[in-house]
Amino acid sequence: MEVGAHSRWASQTLRELGHEVLVANARKLRVIFDNPRKGDRADAHTLARLSRLDPKLLFPVEHRSPQAQADLTVLHSRDALVRTRTLLINHVRGIVKSTGARISLCSANTFPSRAAASLPETLKPALLPILETVHSLNQQIHSYDRQIEALSESQYPQSLLLRRVAGVGPITALAFMLTLETPGRFHKSREVGPALGLVPRQDQSGGSNPQLHITKTGNTYLRRLLVSSAQYILGPFGPDCDLRRWGLQLAGRGGKNAKKRAVVAVARKLAIVLHRLWKTGDDYNPEHSSQALGNRVPIAQPA
Repeated sequence: MEVGAHSRWASQTLRELGHEVLVANARKLRVIFDNPRKGDRADAHTLARLSRLDPKLLFPVEHRSPQAQADLTVLHSRDALVRTRTLLINHVRGIVKSTGARISLCSANTFPSRAAASLPETLKPALLPILETVHSLNQQIHSYDRQIEALSESQYPQSLLLRRVAGVGPITALAFMLTLETPGRFHKSREVGPALGLVPRQDQSGGSNPQLHITKTGNTYLRRLLVSSAQYILGPFGPDCDLRRWGLQLAGRGGKNAKKRAVVAVARKLAIVLHRLWKTGDDYNPEHSSQALGNRVPIAQPA
């Protein structure tokens, strides 16, 4: 079957009935969705023929376990609340700004009280309920933060090891472990970057090898978290370490998109480092040999 919204429970049910199940990666099946005579029967025939010829042609997808999916839902729920809070805060700021007033810069936690004091009287009936909603969202987000911290300490203690890397907090560390689920999923740590869509596309043919954007395959949420961590590492508050030096070296080469490329490159190497730490259980050394920087990944040293 093709991967989709129902493939998780459908594949699990079929396995419980004693069947061997292959969940095909839809991105790799252009032979199906580019078929001018596409239909359910034709799709089933194509999947069956490909699986009989060579199952690897389907690039089979491994779904997470029900427990890992349930724990990951905690992170996704928190992310949904944060995005909703951001939308509401931007809405309030935009409306107030259009009247000539301003709300001073502040954190999301203090925004409801700061904004309430700055609202024009004519806008209070419309915007005060939104500020109350933002306050409620803040409380719910803090509740999720405590739940995530408890999950990390009780069920996923190895995430504490990943958090020793600068820029990696409880959310990124837990999302990394729950998304990949097991370090043995990848034979080499360098395979993690391509799996998360952090490598450039390739369209090489003869002497032509154009520079393309990253593939953006894999889990969007985890890729966004890794990029945010990379931005912190390269930002003004990032501590000095091998990853930061290497990223700043890339950004300093100039070019229109040098900074963006450096952030993506650091995010890719960060994923490799996290997988290495998770797989070996070694302690992270941010100052590991800076020799051959850019050609070798700063891996961990034994504890």
